[in-house]
Amino acid sequence: MMAPDGIGNLLRTRREQAGLTREEVVLRMAEALGEEFDPENLKRWELEIRLPTQRYHRSIEEVLGIPATEIVSARAISKAYRLQQKMAMRHDGEEVPPVKRRAFITGTLAVAGTGALPGLAEAHEGIDAALSGSGDAADITYLESVFERNTGGYRGRDPQRVLGQMQDDLKLLSDVLDRPHTARDRAGLVRTAAGITGLVAIIQHDRGAHQDAGRWFTTAARAAGESGDRHMLAWVLARHAMVGLNYGAPASAARLAARAQRVAGSTPSAAAALASAVSARALAAMGDRENARGAVEKTQDMIERLDSTALADNWFGYPAQKHSVHLSQAYTLLGDTRSALAEQEAALALTDSPSVMTRALLALDLAQCLRIDKDPQGAADMATDVWNELPTGFRTGLVQTRAEALRNALTGRPRAQLTEVLSF
Repeated sequence: MMAPDGIGNLLRTRREQAGLTREEVVLRMAEALGEEFDPENLKRWELEIRLPTQRYHRSIEEVLGIPATEIVSARAISKAYRLQQKMAMRHDGEEVPPVKRRAFITGTLAVAGTGALPGLAEAHEGIDAALSGSGDAADITYLESVFERNTGGYRGRDPQRVLGQMQDDLKLLSDVLDRPHTARDRAGLVRTAAGITGLVAIIQHDRGAHQDAGRWFTTAARAAGESGDRHMLAWVLARHAMVGLNYGAPASAARLAARAQRVAGSTPSAAAALASAVSARALAAMGDRENARGAVEKTQDMIERLDSTALADNWFGYPAQKHSVHLSQAYTLLGDTRSALAEQEAALALTDSPSVMTRALLALDLAQCLRIDKDPQGAADMATDVWNELPTGFRTGLVQTRAEALRNALTGRPRAQLTEVLSF
């Protein structure tokens, strides 16, 4: 339920009066702020799932022409309405008497008068939230949706843009974690925190900020451990192992992957399958061919036993496409180009068109196979085409590291060609 005279109705009414769509307001807000503006923010404000904080008031005034004092007033009305709804619910089996409700709300709404000072309203909200925990349930539910929404991957967006869109959500997460909660709410919240911080770590890994990725993964593991969710912890550890795997520390990756498998246990799961695949790649990178092939076989067997939830096509699942991507790299490292090519074809057939990074990595695996099969010029040409077609935002981190690994394995003219291409 939204307050009739609250901030949600005010924002929607002024937007519609101006003849603007939500998308148009989002673009203007980003311009006014001078930074990325999450498109979901406006929708949440209009539905009063969340309320705009003071840092956005000036930009809202600039874009929609609503005076800051009016924004503060409408926001306070919405806040009071939330409290009214809470007080209307039964407490210990007894409904709050209507007279007391009206008296309390009347006092609260007094803060929202036309002469209210922005600083006073913000101070009141902070004190009230600290005392009552008001809004915690909505914030926790919203943060759960943040994790779910972002597990879908990049969807054609470059990593930097996705990270920018998560900034406000990370600030909210920090704030909510700092509040007191019931044991049950705390357990759910820290599990969500593990998921969200794990996603940030993945993005930092892909951007090439592997040291910072390690710090985020450590935080995610701490949160997962506190939540008591073994599957979440195993997922975080397996993902953390990929930092060492992709940035020159395969022995460290193998140890983390082994730990992830122990935490996951014997029951087939997405985390267990991912840990097994990462282990196969790490062992192959270390030259342990026998155990690497054993890990590949174990992963192959496990994916056959995963249920539909574990096979979900997102960062938290282990779908057939991701399986083939991992095996493509494992077989490439083993020098088994025939098997690698078969996995590359399978992965491409299952890859959605916006998956820019995945397609680039598969093409670079193909280039490595060409080099192994004694066609260094073909390898350099393939990598050159991939790099030239790649959007600028993806020419960093993991893709760059994989391209440089190929360059370092080449000699003569092919090496010089790829060196020149990568310098731009």
